[in-house]
Amino acid sequence: MVEILTHAGCFIGIILLGWALRRVGFFKESDFHVLSKIVIKITLTAAIVTNFSGREMQTSMLLLTLMGFGFGVLMMIVGSVMYLPQGRERQAFAMLNASGCNIGNFAMPFAQGFLGPVGVIAVSLFDCGNSMICLGGAYSIASIVKSGDGKFRIKPILNNLVHSIPLMTYIFMTILGLLHLSLPAPVVEFAGIVGNANAFMAMLMIGVGFHLNGDPSQIGDIIKILGVRYIIGIALALA
Repeated sequence: MVEILTHAGCFIGIILLGWALRRVGFFKESDFHVLSKIVIKITLTAAIVTNFSGREMQTSMLLLTLMGFGFGVLMMIVGSVMYLPQGRERQAFAMLNASGCNIGNFAMPFAQGFLGPVGVIAVSLFDCGNSMICLGGAYSIASIVKSGDGKFRIKPILNNLVHSIPLMTYIFMTILGLLHLSLPAPVVEFAGIVGNANAFMAMLMIGVGFHLNGDPSQIGDIIKILGVRYIIGIALALA
């Protein structure tokens, strides 16, 4: 227990370090976007490759992908119902903010630190389904609700999915695992060195980009939506 708390404390410390460095001028706000690109396109991708390598996959594990997609759909429905009396625009707002999970930037470093390779694989498979919601699915449905035109556009969603490097890496490594194939050892070793930086870079990035602003009504919406997400998430985890 002490080890877990220490590990979590280190992550929080890195976030605070990023925030402090931005406050003293070491980082600029624009640096957040650079750090984000490094994390998403390089260190996270390398971490996925490392943790999937040499792991045989079972087809039953693909259910985690359906769970990720299903949770996103469920939360969109919940968000829509929560704000149903407040008009289409508020419904769309709730659907966007209630659905989807920040797996790559936030959850993956914790999975790396606390759960090991098997945990990273499970989280990655969940994120495959979750990505379909985050990378355009929720936005497209929310746009339909807001405008009321009923036009569902699949092309922008597919374009976002295909250009998501982590998602394509998930899929590629999952296929290799199902076929009982592996990447060459030098590739895995290189990915391991790069992937080891993912937790630090992701937490630092969060700290650099951390801001608290908004009017009281927005803070109320955030608390309301987060509260519902936590309640449903805990209930599903215990089920």
